[in-house]
Amino acid sequence: MADQLVVDGQLQEYVRQMSLRDDDILRALRAETAGMPMLRAMLVLPEEAQFLALLVRLTGASKVLEVGTFTGYSSLCMARALPSHGSLVTCDNSERWTRIATRYWQQAGVADRIDLRLGDAADSLDQLAGETGADSFDLAFIDADKANYLRYYEQCLDLVRPGGLLVLDNTLFFGKVIDPAAQDPDTLAIRELNTRLRDDERVEISMLAVADGLTLVHKKLERKPR
Repeated sequence: MADQLVVDGQLQEYVRQMSLRDDDILRALRAETAGMPMLRAMLVLPEEAQFLALLVRLTGASKVLEVGTFTGYSSLCMARALPSHGSLVTCDNSERWTRIATRYWQQAGVADRIDLRLGDAADSLDQLAGETGADSFDLAFIDADKANYLRYYEQCLDLVRPGGLLVLDNTLFFGKVIDPAAQDPDTLAIRELNTRLRDDERVEISMLAVADGLTLVHKKLERKPR
């Protein structure tokens, strides 16, 4: 059995050359975000965002939910993948960073598909549940503050329909999840989340060792009583 391949910079560049469908808008957004040295690690990798867009298409999702907008790169990629009648709700607490996102959404012609909810994400999700009810989204992507991941997961699991998909980013958290010396609140929160996902009988999961760890969560279809 072959081991997991270690992807260095050269191999990652090869992957991008062979598969990344890039354009000027996406490159410009990445470049602008990369100019924020303390925050650039918050931007999803371009191949990861393209994978999210592919998941939107593969699942036939028309209603997508995102927790953690930042400068809007993943929102832009997923919104582009939606059908013409589709919509995406994205939650963030930073007006500063989402102003950048809005500008690029407008340039890409997808701003009319995106509903930005500013404020505490947990509060926004509670409000959304009151507006749309449970089981109202096809796909949810969680990439926000790690300390609240478990809460966001439970909220999104309620909002996503049976048979729908949740995608959680950073579930390997820079490799700190296996470091006993790492006892910071964010690492502890990701460890707790991963354990809960492993044991959650409501879902089927697959943790992928790509980027910083990406876990796919399929909400099981409800079984009708006989």
